[in-house]
Amino acid sequence: MIMDGNGRWAKNRFLPRVAGHARGVRRVRDVVKFCLARQTRFLTLFAFSTENWNRPENEVSYLMGLFAATLEGEINKLWENGVRLRVIGDRTRFTPRLQALIASAEARTAGADRLILTVAANYGGQWDIQQAFRAWMKNQWPSLATGGTLPEPSEIDLKPYLSMAYAPDPDLVIRTGGEQRISNFLMWQSVYAELYFTETLWPDFDTAAMELAFAWFAGRERRFGQIGQQQRATAC
Repeated sequence: MIMDGNGRWAKNRFLPRVAGHARGVRRVRDVVKFCLARQTRFLTLFAFSTENWNRPENEVSYLMGLFAATLEGEINKLWENGVRLRVIGDRTRFTPRLQALIASAEARTAGADRLILTVAANYGGQWDIQQAFRAWMKNQWPSLATGGTLPEPSEIDLKPYLSMAYAPDPDLVIRTGGEQRISNFLMWQSVYAELYFTETLWPDFDTAAMELAFAWFAGRERRFGQIGQQQRATAC
């Protein structure tokens, strides 16, 4: 899910942009509950992109504080409801306190298995592919040091090093707020995802809106490069 529209939601109500972000956290709770009820195994939320650092300093500072407060306030509820939290993205730019909170939250929920909730924070799809390649290269150094040659990495070679190697590729990507692009979100993983765009702003994206998105997805014919007749034959 690409959670877009918090700032516009606030502006429409003559509120500061940060009010929209605070309201957006409430919507996250509702979506998590919805996914638990529908037995959805994986939910990934695009919370903060690598490009979002370019926003006004006071807004970025508020978002970092909101992230920390949410981790502190929600983590026990996640654990009690069987939700495992994982955070993907480059954490090095976060404060030591926020990094520690993330690590603690991941450890606290490590045994939960009803829903894997992934938060993408300081994340970008291009960064993800780059860091996967660097990690793969690092594993090649012992062979290179003894005179070996560098092989050309395949999709299978790189995939284990991607941030979400622990999860299947997404089936459905939902973007709220009216924009129709994925904005550097799970670029590698979303190649065959169904893309659902809605004008609804994130703070207004309620359970009914989720039902509409799931119903739309249920009506899609997913072919993965084949033709529909092949897919139907396989299903039979």
